[in-house]
Amino acid sequence: MLLLSVCSSASYGASLQIELALPKPEHGPYHRPYVAVWIEDPAEKPVRLIEIWREKPDWIKDLRRFWRKTGRADQPLVDARTGATKGPGVYHLKWLGDDNDGKVVAAGEYLLVIEAAREHGGRNIVKQKFNWGGSTIDLTLPAGSEIGAVTLKSEK
Repeated sequence: MLLLSVCSSASYGASLQIELALPKPEHGPYHRPYVAVWIEDPAEKPVRLIEIWREKPDWIKDLRRFWRKTGRADQPLVDARTGATKGPGVYHLKWLGDDNDGKVVAAGEYLLVIEAAREHGGRNIVKQKFNWGGSTIDLTLPAGSEIGAVTLKSEK
């Protein structure tokens, strides 16, 4: 895993821009994937749920890491951040350097996690370490089976 650095904390107006692509498989029936995007601390404890896209609540268990970390324990948070599943395309998300309570996080190492699962498809998880409070970044992570290319950029 690469170690990324992102410029200053939310108190300075910085953000982590996340560009996430969802590919369309060439073969078989297509069902929109369930996708969860969140930030963890170095101990892999959830810090901020950025977004979750789902249709039926009971299928969220297919996002296995997300389910173990947040999904089964904090239903009100999941409901508050849930959006509809998305079709193939490129989506733009943002993390402002805050936790689930809206408090600014300390500078340090964090982990971006993106997990996707699709009915009659596969599962894919992307994990990327980065330093919040470090230097500016502009990086593209390679595509997987259910998650296309992911671009991370710091922005002031």
